[in-house]
Amino acid sequence: MSQDARLDEELATERRSQILKVSYFDTSTSTDKPLFKGILTIEEMYRLRIIPIQADRSNVLFGITTTTAQQTMNELTQRFTDQKISFTLISDAGYREYMRLYDPPKPVVYQNITINNAGNEDLIAEVSATLKQVRANDMLAYLVSQAHRLNASDIHVETQGPDVRVRFRIDGVLHPVARIELPTYRMLISAVASAGNVSTASDEAQQGHISQQVVMADGTPVDVNVRLETVPTINGMDVVMRLFNMDADRYNLDRLDLSPAQRAVVDDIVAKPSGLVLVVGPTGSGKTTTLYSLLNSLNNDERKIITIEDPVEYQFPGVTQISVRSNEHGDDTQFADKLRATLRLDPDIVMVGEIRDNDTAKTALQASLTGHLVLSSYHAGSAAEALTRLMDIIGQNPLFVSAIRLVMAQRLIRRLDDSTKQPYQPSEAELDKISQVVQTLPKTVQRPNIQNLQLYKPGSSSENPYGYKGQIAIREQFRMTGAIRSLLEEHTVVLSSQSVEDAAIASGMRTMLQDGILRVCAGETTLEEVYRVVG
Repeated sequence: MSQDARLDEELATERRSQILKVSYFDTSTSTDKPLFKGILTIEEMYRLRIIPIQADRSNVLFGITTTTAQQTMNELTQRFTDQKISFTLISDAGYREYMRLYDPPKPVVYQNITINNAGNEDLIAEVSATLKQVRANDMLAYLVSQAHRLNASDIHVETQGPDVRVRFRIDGVLHPVARIELPTYRMLISAVASAGNVSTASDEAQQGHISQQVVMADGTPVDVNVRLETVPTINGMDVVMRLFNMDADRYNLDRLDLSPAQRAVVDDIVAKPSGLVLVVGPTGSGKTTTLYSLLNSLNNDERKIITIEDPVEYQFPGVTQISVRSNEHGDDTQFADKLRATLRLDPDIVMVGEIRDNDTAKTALQASLTGHLVLSSYHAGSAAEALTRLMDIIGQNPLFVSAIRLVMAQRLIRRLDDSTKQPYQPSEAELDKISQVVQTLPKTVQRPNIQNLQLYKPGSSSENPYGYKGQIAIREQFRMTGAIRSLLEEHTVVLSSQSVEDAAIASGMRTMLQDGILRVCAGETTLEEVYRVVG
């Protein structure tokens, strides 16, 4: 607490003492604070909100706060009949100072969360106890630092009624790490809301961003850089914190694990940057990583690159990045306004973090027709669905086909841990399921040999009991060529996602399911994992 804030609190307490007609004691001016530990127990001092300040054989002076009950004072007067009992009002800050002397805080031992015990009840109890005894900002820093250690993508704080559950999303799967009581939750939410500039009293969903460094009680500095998503529930405010990875090496086309055919298309776009490139998928599918990797490969001194993001997740040297925040009513028109303003700055490449409304979609398409390369993400279940939804927005436009350069949809699946995965011979049902998908692969794709196929299942070790390590993307993508171009140019009626997908497959597109099955045959993941994600 600052000196000014402490002075204000002492002045307010002194005024309160005059109203209550009790004496006032300014603990902030007292350098000598003797302790009288035999008079009341620590539990009583906490419960009754009262502390002994001075005592001898004949007198005891108790410090009380504005919340100390009159009944408590009466009971203490009757309890200590051999001494003269008196009371003086002290501030809440003074009470807390004395209690830290009577009950010194125990050194905080920050329990490391490891993948082999995430979800373990003993670990949950230890982490919960740690969160209960640290400062609010340290709670946030501790959770973020542990999430980074585990390569988690999100931290979920979920109100459950009597308590609150904290979970980490690791490799796409949620793992419980703590259950905290409501007072601890309120401290954590207060710190999160203050740092992220969101309101704990709002009855609307909110978005925020935290970017700060916290020095924890043990002296450890932690960079907290997260995106907040909050929503009010019947039990309180739930929060999801999306962690930002600040490792520049992560945003590299070589790390996207693109197939040779997919990489050839992306390299062609890098060589001749123009048109609209859409990366499609649900939240947490790696769209931003793909876009940033593409952006990073395009970044050089000869090009002017501008991004419009909500929020800016990673700062690239040499790139002009504009942060846009939706207002509390969910109005996303700022994206379109910022995009129009950006186009007047003569950019070569523009990245729009996400196309959310019709105006932004139309402006992005118009920009892609005038020689710019426009990169953006879009929420849709598949590449074909993204295209049909865009057609609904802009209508049947002959320029539409010319505008779109690439539509890429992706999902993330868990990769098997190569050090523990177990080989096995697939059953007839599994072989039949794989064979049905393999037979539909485009002729340009080399088909795996189904005969004597060996699959793998997750193993287990003390370091990794789950058998998975990291994630890989399965993708489908198409360009406006072949059957799909003919379909869009010749049809004047509204097209279904299925008809667009059929045309894309006829033009050589490999679907996400097919891509996933090829990963299964290569021993990189399991059949169950592919169908869990793709459906």
